[in-house]
Amino acid sequence: MVALLAGALRRFAGLLLVLAVVTVACSLAIGLAMGADTARSLSVGFYLMGSFLLVSGFFVGNRGPVRPEGDDVGIPIFGPLMRHRMLRWATPEEREESLSLSVVFVALGVVLILFGVVADTRYNLY
Repeated sequence: MVALLAGALRRFAGLLLVLAVVTVACSLAIGLAMGADTARSLSVGFYLMGSFLLVSGFFVGNRGPVRPEGDDVGIPIFGPLMRHRMLRWATPEEREESLSLSVVFVALGVVLILFGVVADTRYNLY
């Protein structure tokens, strides 16, 4: 059980590191182009990415129990090409996966927002 949790924590930390590095790079590039302060660019970038992940986690977690049947997800809208879409109930594994993915998105979002709070120099944390 400890090895399982250690592996999960290692994967979570790796994912967090990749997201943080991408956020820092994009934030600094946009901040430099706009002539903004470095600390302000980082804090806003972390706030935006964290908020995006929180909202994504909300929508992934609230996905309904119905899934499309098969791999055909595109439905033409006009003319005789319109086809009837078959639906099916999601399996328990699919529902569990969507809830687990939601938890990961929300946790990453909260941590990135906390990074933004730490990077924000307008307010003292002590």
